Amino acid sequence: PIMKVEVEGPEEFSGAILGSLNKRRGMISGNNSKGNDVIVTANVPLAEMFGYSNDLRSSTQGKAGFTMEFAHYAPVPHSVQEELVKEAEAKKAAK
Repeated sequence: PIMKVEVEGPEEFSGAILGSLNKRRGMISGNNSKGNDVIVTANVPLAEMFGYSNDLRSSTQGKAGFTMEFAHYAPVPHSVQEELVKEAEAKKAAK
């Protein structure tokens, strides 16, 4: 599943916000200003969103927040698929 994620925080942390979404394979679809805040919209795989709340808080000194809602389903990229298969085979071999 791909989630639509909207992050809002002080403009001074826009680099940290963009970096945190890119690190999680996010595709940025919008970057707007609202007063002194920035609102970044991105599509991010749900599997990459676990733990995001803590990461966002620590990288923005607790000043940014986010919302997340289902957007659509999409196939896993080939490189990620290969990694998942290798992990599954390693677990199977270890048993």
